[in-house]
Amino acid sequence: MPQSVTAGQDARPIAVLFREGKGPPVVWLGGFKSDMRATKATALDAWAEANHRAFLRLDYSGHGESGGAFEDGTISRWLEDALTVIERFVTERPVLVGSSMGGWISLLMTRHLMEKRPEIAPAGIVLIAPAVDMTERLMWQRFPEALRKSVRETGVYHRPSAYSDDPYPITWRLIEDGRRHLLLGGPIRTGCPVHILQGMEDPDVPSSHALELVEHLLGDSVSLTLIKDGDHRLSRPEDIVRLIAAVEGIA
Repeated sequence: MPQSVTAGQDARPIAVLFREGKGPPVVWLGGFKSDMRATKATALDAWAEANHRAFLRLDYSGHGESGGAFEDGTISRWLEDALTVIERFVTERPVLVGSSMGGWISLLMTRHLMEKRPEIAPAGIVLIAPAVDMTERLMWQRFPEALRKSVRETGVYHRPSAYSDDPYPITWRLIEDGRRHLLLGGPIRTGCPVHILQGMEDPDVPSSHALELVEHLLGDSVSLTLIKDGDHRLSRPEDIVRLIAAVEGIA
């Protein structure tokens, strides 16, 4: 059963699964509209159990088993959710594993922790198809002008998704807030090794986006694994093997 913590001034309930164990805790940060019981997170939990490793995962507000409405979500809120959980459960430098939007959250969290809580700043980071600056680069800049106008006027665009029968609401609030957190305009420092896993057949986060991110990770030890036939999810058995190897290598 998940534990629950509260985040933000509205005290929204955030669902957390925490497995105690040895070594730097591994922290899973999922993607947009994903949840902490998805394939990759569950596979990492099984690895953690078999290796007696500490493993922490959460659902952002409006996701999975957490409270709140998805439409109220912004990068600021989801970052606050993740920081609240990290600061509650983590007492030593963790290994962050961020998937898609969770990759962006991971880097934003790292910047915050390096400045405010260096004792729990990450010891390593694994990123899976990192959707850094996604609200601007992978959403807004791809929208035709007529759609942008509609989002500004109505406040929301219900975007069809290949991963769900229901469309994903993309709100004007999400787009505006995302501009407060853009990282690709300058150097990104993590203070730790980074390993990126990127599918070359990813329709949502192109491999060129991962290459641009590598260029901005200045001064850090960065590895990039390009998977020729890999899609966005990278959830096939062979992808899980690569993910666990990357986490073991970083940890």
